[in-house]
Amino acid sequence: MATEEKTFVGAAEVMDVEIPIQEMFLNMGPSHPSMHGVVRTMVRIVGERVVWADIEIGYLHRAFEKQCEAQFWNTAIIYTDRLNYVSPIINNVGYCMAVEKLLGITVPERGEYFRTLVSEVSRVADHLTNVGAAVMELGAFTAFLYTMKAREWCYEIIEAACGARITTNFTRVGGVMADVPAGFEELVRDRVKQLRGVVDEFDKLMTRNRIFIDRTRGISPVTPEKAVAYGFTGPLLRAAGIPYDIRRTHPYSIYDQLDFVVPTGTTGDVLDRYLVRMEEMRQSLSMILQCLKQMPPGPVNVMDKLITRPLKTNVYGNIEGLMNQFKLVMDGHGIKPDPGEAWASVEGGNGELGYYLVSDGGDGPYKCRCRAPSFPLVQAMKEMIVGHMVADVIPVFGSINYIAGEVER
Repeated sequence: MATEEKTFVGAAEVMDVEIPIQEMFLNMGPSHPSMHGVVRTMVRIVGERVVWADIEIGYLHRAFEKQCEAQFWNTAIIYTDRLNYVSPIINNVGYCMAVEKLLGITVPERGEYFRTLVSEVSRVADHLTNVGAAVMELGAFTAFLYTMKAREWCYEIIEAACGARITTNFTRVGGVMADVPAGFEELVRDRVKQLRGVVDEFDKLMTRNRIFIDRTRGISPVTPEKAVAYGFTGPLLRAAGIPYDIRRTHPYSIYDQLDFVVPTGTTGDVLDRYLVRMEEMRQSLSMILQCLKQMPPGPVNVMDKLITRPLKTNVYGNIEGLMNQFKLVMDGHGIKPDPGEAWASVEGGNGELGYYLVSDGGDGPYKCRCRAPSFPLVQAMKEMIVGHMVADVIPVFGSINYIAGEVER
């Protein structure tokens, strides 16, 4: 007994001693699960508080822009799929818009409606992936499964439109790969109804969850002035209170014919970024149904043999179609815009996605430059996490929706 008492008193004495706190350097990633294996967050901490941070943006090194410069105008589209591989169709549309500016052509209205419809489906898939993964990294694994279930319904719509689920290669210069398939409208209406149900279900599960609110409210707030200075666009800029949305401020395609609201936040913190994305999903689902209702009859591609490939039935069925295919694909006489330059931007899942293309009159881009929306967000993260706890790095990173393909390209 005497020995046990002495041991207990000794432990108490140790507990009373003040332990000096020293600065520590930590690597959070690329092996850290929440960094997804592609980004390295370096932090210096005192206790549990971050006092310094820096970001190594990634390890993909895919040279997207130089790859495009080695391709034909249409074959470069497959590389845009790999930029934001969560919503690739929006990437396809932005690139084709820039090439169409060089050519001076206008996509038929039906083609624009089809592009817009599937782009908004992709936006919903993007936001579902983000909010689901972000809450999973805070411990809400069940909520993540809800969003993955719903994302499958988005992929069913995309698969019906183009035959692919993730890397879609959906658009063509002058239009899209094919017209709306039979039974597409019924499929979309059914899936939109199901998606609305999951968004509402997820909202009930997470938005008023005490643990989730405590982990996100007041974390990494960004003022409107700071957001502009950082170069933010998309949900992070709108969460800071600035209603800047390319679809509304610089309308492209047929967005000026759709009725939708641009949601904004008040504090620009992690919770506001989540709430903005949740409302944007509801707005996108509304726009999808508007596109179905307003989509006119007619062609989905420019009716120009020097730009649009013939139908396969013509390629295999008559000599004119075969010659047209041969000239566009095999003989080096494909699309050749006049020398010049063009810029086109679209509202991607993470913000303004822009393409700057230069033509020297050849059959592919002389210069391709991509404005990736995630890049300014990751660039600012090192300032966004300083002063917060180590545990707060995870929700801040999740709220950015880092997409390695468009940042480290």
